[in-house]
Amino acid sequence: MIRPPPEFSRLIPLAQLSARPFRQRIEATAEERERLSQRFDLISLDRLAAEVELRRQSPEMILLEAEFAAEFEQCCAVTLEPVRGAVSDRFSLVYGPAPEEKQEVALNTDEPAFEPLDGNMIDIGEAVAQELSLALPIFPRDPEARIEEAAIAEPLQGPFATLARARKDAGS
Repeated sequence: MIRPPPEFSRLIPLAQLSARPFRQRIEATAEERERLSQRFDLISLDRLAAEVELRRQSPEMILLEAEFAAEFEQCCAVTLEPVRGAVSDRFSLVYGPAPEEKQEVALNTDEPAFEPLDGNMIDIGEAVAQELSLALPIFPRDPEARIEEAAIAEPLQGPFATLARARKDAGS
């Protein structure tokens, strides 16, 4: 399967990494932000910047620690009007050789997530982009948005209305 190239790619060669921290500040260009906004279904991504640190924990294991900040605009889930937003977060990943067999996924752990190494580079830009996607609000909502109670209280109509009334009558 051929994957399209990442929208925000910053490749770091593994040969460049040692036990001493390798630090880099990265920031998405206007073109990269436009492509990321399409990928994440945003109206716009106005800023994405990160401070990334990589260091070898062993000859085969590499720790990535990063902090990022983003400013964006999404569609309100209620009104469909644009909603401005900002997010900042920290994350850690451990890169290493892919395990021979599938391992159980542990949820709610304080340990960094594991990412298998694919080749001789780590894409710190793509790591930041993936973490941004997890930090974005799922249902963005304008603080002024209101759902009218009349819209909620409308009686059921259509083919399932009869079933709903029958169920209600049976419960009585």
